[in-house]
Amino acid sequence: MNVTVAIDCMGGDHGAHVTVPAALNVMRRDPDTAFILVGQRDAIERELARLNAAADMRLQIEHASEMVEMDESAAAALRKKKDSSIRVGVNLVKEGRADAFVSAGNTGALMAISRFVLKTLPGVERPAIASILPTLKGHTYVLDLGANVDCTPEHLLQFGIMCAELVTSVEHKERPTVGLLNIGVEDIKGNELVKRAAELMRASGLNFYGYVEGDDIYKGTTDIVVCDGFVGNVALKTSEGLAQMLATYLREEFGRNLFARLAGLAALPVINAFKRRTDHRRYNGASLLGLCGIVVKSHGSADTFAFEYAIRRAVEEARSGVLAHITERMAAIQKSAA
Repeated sequence: MNVTVAIDCMGGDHGAHVTVPAALNVMRRDPDTAFILVGQRDAIERELARLNAAADMRLQIEHASEMVEMDESAAAALRKKKDSSIRVGVNLVKEGRADAFVSAGNTGALMAISRFVLKTLPGVERPAIASILPTLKGHTYVLDLGANVDCTPEHLLQFGIMCAELVTSVEHKERPTVGLLNIGVEDIKGNELVKRAAELMRASGLNFYGYVEGDDIYKGTTDIVVCDGFVGNVALKTSEGLAQMLATYLREEFGRNLFARLAGLAALPVINAFKRRTDHRRYNGASLLGLCGIVVKSHGSADTFAFEYAIRRAVEEARSGVLAHITERMAAIQKSAA
């Protein structure tokens, strides 16, 4: 299936120096992909020239005169910057010229603009940010990671349903297990939000595992872990901080003296294998689920390697028909509730 992806070339910490080569790399490996590079034309053309990129029918440039700064408020970006690379890229999805949009830009602005332009799917009250995290068993999907700080039990149920359809579509895994993040696995644990959400999930037809705790995320206890955006964002940032601390500790210990440096050289194959298994760049690309269009958020500091994974995530979702599957499932739930 041919897929066209719009790329926000100006977003993130590195802009076109990362986004353009990442798009070219994916295009070379996948002959059924095409790209619309969105942003300031001069900057994109300079990057293409630097990379000696030959003219290709699968590559277009869509000029956007404005940029959304990383610290800019979502409201200001939505109201005042109607020709930003984010707004233009989301419009391409709305118009049907692109099957998906990928941006490493301002998360709040991306969500606000996407929700305003694309709207939410029927039966979905709020979009959610879902991402993949590595586990002892492979990986798991976690949502919401910050789009919705205050949620109702119904929102958490919808998050679980949408992510279950995503996993089924992209990974061809029938009835993925869904866990609800809590402070304990016992039924008496947790606040009223999670207790009521658990009741709804048990009655929903989801393959509901039950409550899971924070350590279950990395054990890979369930295929999906559901929580509100406040808890999810804290869990994600804590995990990132822990990983950075451990990496720093390892570098310090192996560089402490000559003996430690020699030991580090001897252990280098093991260290490199460990780095590959835990490389966060391989899990880059968070899906904005619940919108009438595919939007993927890359980490702002992503390098070319990481941004490629975000693009590939968008391509997979477009090819697997995630939107149609979520729409069908939500329609069936609404019909049964009527």
